[in-house]
Amino acid sequence: MKNKKLVLAYSGGLDTSYAVRYLSDKGYDVHAAMVDTGGFDEEDILEAKEKARIMGAASFRVLDVQQAYYDQCIRYLVYGNVLRNNTYPMSVSAERMIQALTLVKFAKDINAEAIAHGSTAAGNDQVRFDLVFSALAEGIEIITPIRDQNLSREEEMDYLIKHGIEMDWSKAKYSINKGLWGTSVGGAETLTSDQALPEEAYPSPLKKTEPRDLVLHFQKGELSGIDSHQYINKVEAIKQLQSIAQDYAIGRDIHVGDTIIGIKGRVGFEAAAPILIIKAHHLLEKHTLSKWQLHWKDQLANWYGMMIHEAKFLDPVMRDIEAYLESSQETVTGTVNVRLHPYRFELQGITSENDLMQSKAGQYGETNKAWDADDAKGFIKIYGNQDIIYHQLHKTKK
Repeated sequence: MKNKKLVLAYSGGLDTSYAVRYLSDKGYDVHAAMVDTGGFDEEDILEAKEKARIMGAASFRVLDVQQAYYDQCIRYLVYGNVLRNNTYPMSVSAERMIQALTLVKFAKDINAEAIAHGSTAAGNDQVRFDLVFSALAEGIEIITPIRDQNLSREEEMDYLIKHGIEMDWSKAKYSINKGLWGTSVGGAETLTSDQALPEEAYPSPLKKTEPRDLVLHFQKGELSGIDSHQYINKVEAIKQLQSIAQDYAIGRDIHVGDTIIGIKGRVGFEAAAPILIIKAHHLLEKHTLSKWQLHWKDQLANWYGMMIHEAKFLDPVMRDIEAYLESSQETVTGTVNVRLHPYRFELQGITSENDLMQSKAGQYGETNKAWDADDAKGFIKIYGNQDIIYHQLHKTKK
C-alpha cells in the first residue's frame, strides 16, 4: 500500500527531527520543508538536510520566501511603523504567517495528503499554523505529533535512540529564532519578570564604538538606499543595513505581551535594521503627512499589527488596511540622516521635497504670513466657543 505524502514544517531541531522519524514510522512519506524567511545560512541548511536524511525524510526542500515575506507583510509593517506594545517589530509572528502560507502551497503542489508542524500546546505558533492550514488546505489532514503526545525532550531522544539515531541534542541556554525582520532570544531570564538578558545572550555582539553617520533613502515609504547606494531589491537593502547596524548592538530590547492563548509572554530580541527603518520612516512621515493622515494611520496600523499577532492575517479586512497604508505613502519620499552609536542611534533630520515645514504660510513660533493678529484673535474666539458655552451654563467650580 502506497504511503501518504506529508509536508512537515521543518527546522532541524529536536522536535521536528523527532516528527520526521515518528511520522515516517507511522507510514507517511515525510517531505521536510524549511521555509526561509531570512534566518538560515548555508551551514544551517546543510546541517538540517543531513539530519532530515538520517531521520528518514522522503525529501528535503528549502523554500526561499524572503521576497514574498517583504512584499506581503514587511513593507506594510514599515508603512504602519508597527511595533507591538510600542516595542517589538513582530519578528516571529509575522514570519510564521508567511511560512504557513508557503507550506500550504507546497503541500498542494506535491499533492500531499497531510501537513504537520512541531508546535507545542503552550505557544502562539500552533494557532498560526492551524488557522492557515484549516482555511486554505481543505481536505489535507493536519498532524501535530509534539502537541498531541506532549512528550519531554528526554522522551523524544529516547525514541530516536531506540531507532538507532543518537545525536547531541544539547539544548542551548537560549532559543534563537532569526529572520529578515529581527531575531528573537528566549529562555533563562525571559522566563522571569525582573531579570535582563546578559550581553552574551544576544547573537550580535558589540563590535564598533566610533559613531557612524548614515543617510537612509525612502521612496514612497520603502527603504531604497543607504548613503550613495540605491537598491532595486528592498530585501537586500534591509540586509545591508542590518550588517552595518548590528555591529553597534542597536535594536535590543525585551518585549512583554499577551499571547493568543491568554497568558503573558516575555521575549528578548535584536532588530537593528527593523528598528532603524521604522523610526527613520516615522520621522519622515511626520514631515510629509498631514495631521489626520498620521492620526488615522496610527489607528489602523495598530490594528494591523494586532491582527497579524493574533493569527488573523487571512481576514479580508487586512487587505483593506494594506490598501490604506500603501495609499498613505504617496508623499513619503526623502532622506533621513542617522548617527549610529553603541547600543543607540540618533535621528538628526530629513530632507524631502514634500516636507510640509516648507510652508510659506508661516514658521511655528516665529512668523505668520497668511494671517494677521485680528485673524488669530477671531479664530481663538470661535475655537473656544464650546468650552465657553459649557462653563457658562454649568458654572463648574474647581
